Order: sequence, then C-alpha cells, then structure tokens
Amino acid sequence: MAFNLKACLAMICVFLGCCSNVVFLELIIKIDPGAGNLITFLQFLFIALEGLIFTSKFFTVKPKIAMKDYVMLVVLFFGANVCNNYAFNFNIPMPLHMIFRSGSLMANMIMGIILLKKRYNLRQYSSVGMITAGIILCTLMSSGDVKDNTHHSLKVETSFSDSFWWCVGIALLAIALLVTAYMGIYQEVIFKRHGKHPNEALFYTHMLPLPGFLVMASNIAQHWSIAVASESVSLPVPGLNWSLSFPLMFFYLLCNVITQYVCISSVYVLTTECASLTVTLVVTLRKFVSLLFSIIYFRNPFTLSHWLGTVLVFFGTILFADVLNQLLDVYRIRCQRRFDTAPTSAEYSRL
Repeated sequence: MAFNLKACLAMICVFLGCCSNVVFLELIIKIDPGAGNLITFLQFLFIALEGLIFTSKFFTVKPKIAMKDYVMLVVLFFGANVCNNYAFNFNIPMPLHMIFRSGSLMANMIMGIILLKKRYNLRQYSSVGMITAGIILCTLMSSGDVKDNTHHSLKVETSFSDSFWWCVGIALLAIALLVTAYMGIYQEVIFKRHGKHPNEALFYTHMLPLPGFLVMASNIAQHWSIAVASESVSLPVPGLNWSLSFPLMFFYLLCNVITQYVCISSVYVLTTECASLTVTLVVTLRKFVSLLFSIIYFRNPFTLSHWLGTVLVFFGTILFADVLNQLLDVYRIRCQRRFDTAPTSAEYSRL
C-alpha cells in the first residue's frame, strides 16, 4: 500500500489540533463557564474569514452546491454547535461533555432507523447498547456532584436548583447529539447529489450562520467583557525594551479558534483521503486521549464508575465499526501478498 503523506499529515493535525483545542476550551471554561456563545461566534468568524479569502476568493468562485441546499445544513450545524458549547453554562463538567459527544453512533442509529428505515445486525445493536449504557452510567455518576459554575459577575438567584440547570445542560447535549446525527444524514444526501466539496461546505456552513449570532449579541458582549477583565499576562518583545500585555483569556480564545480550524479542516481531509475504518479509529483514539488529558492534567473528578462508562462508550464505538475484523482482513491480505497470493475483489472492497 502506497504511503499517503496527505493522510498522515491529516492524522497528525487531527491529534494536535483537536486535542489542543479541548485543552484551550477547558482553560477558557475554568475562567468563564458561560463563554460558549462567545467561543462559537469566534470559531465561526475565523473559519468564515479564512474561507472567504482562500476558498470563495471573495465570492468570485461560484459554489458547486446551491445555496438552498445549504440552508437546512447551516441551520442544523449552527444549532448543534450552539447547544454543545452553551451546555457548559449549565454545570456540565468537561469529561461528561466529551463522553456524551462520543455517543454520536447511538444518535446516528436512531436517526437511521426513523428516517431511512435502516436495519442493523446484532453486533451493531449490541455496540450501541454498550454506548448508551456507558453514557447513562457516566451521567448518573456526574449527577451526584453538581455545582453552580456560573462566573461570579453573572450569578443570579433563581428558584431552581443547581441540579435542575444541570438537567437543562444534559438536555442540550442530547438535542445536539440528535441534531448532529440528522445533519450527517442530510449532508450525505447533498454530497450524493452534488459531489463532495469539503472546503466549500466548511466555508458556507460557518459564513451563513453569522447573522444568527445577533440574537446572542448581549450574551456575547457580556462574556467578552469578562475576557477583557481576565488576568493580564506580559510577553517581552524581542529586540525592544518593552513587553506586550494582554488579557490571558484573549490568548486562550485565539488558540482555541486556531486549533478548532486545524481540527475540523483536518477531519475533512481525513474523510476524503482514508477509509471510514481509519477515520473511526483516529477520531475515537483522539477523543480518548483528550479525555485522559482532561482527567489527569485538570484533575477532574473521575470515579471507577466513570471509567467503566468510558470503556463501554469507546469499546462500543470500536465494536460498531467492526474494527477488529477489518484489521484481521488487512493482516490476512498482507500475508497473502507476501506469498504472492492475490486477494479477491471482495476482500479489497472491505478495506
């Protein structure tokens, strides 16, 4: 098999970009847990500006996919991102957030059964059952230690308990999970109709929703003020006798936005260069590494029950993708090549 440098670089960038993005996200959340809308807006703005310059070339390149086909995709993408990031405002810890988002296969199966009338085999149903059990277990364990994490400048007294707002956060994550699954199905339909245009899709799905942030303008302004008022850091300027001072949260936001672009663009490249098996393995391993780093470095509480739930989620994902059988097929075909025995076309099709 020929060495694919582009795919290899994409894998490295997925790990570097996505893992470091989670780190900077958690650093931001530690300062201001309610900054979800600000984070989402800055990510969309950065990726839209990059696409405007390099993909659309200031709208001089005609899109391959019609704008009317992008409308539903944009609404779904915008809604899922806002729900995911806004959930931090409702006492959701980072490890639970990552585990919950790892349940995408469960949501995809539900949407496949409802919308596409798909049928799955026993292995797939079993794997999704494991994922569901793992998420439920981690959710129940996290419900016992719910704390109000709202920034001190925005705390308000309400008649609802912290546990109620935590349930709202869980509901937002569940909605985002289902919306993302439906978006994947809708995206498949669009790509089958018009072909795959990942850079164009990346640009328009981030550019078109920007007016929607006007609805959240006051919330974004509030959290921008918190970012401005955060602890200042100074960096010496080489060759000069003065230093550059700026709020620490600005640095975290900038790094989060850049790493988010590296992460999402690398995943797009990976899906066009590699088989779904490879993509599943890389993304699953990346999520697990991010989770481990979050637990160890940020010392997030994680019990034995949390670990059991995590193992169920990630092993269920591997089982659903039938990774073990496909790896055995790859090994068997390579052994056949070594003995100059050509594999059948059916064997190739499984890779």
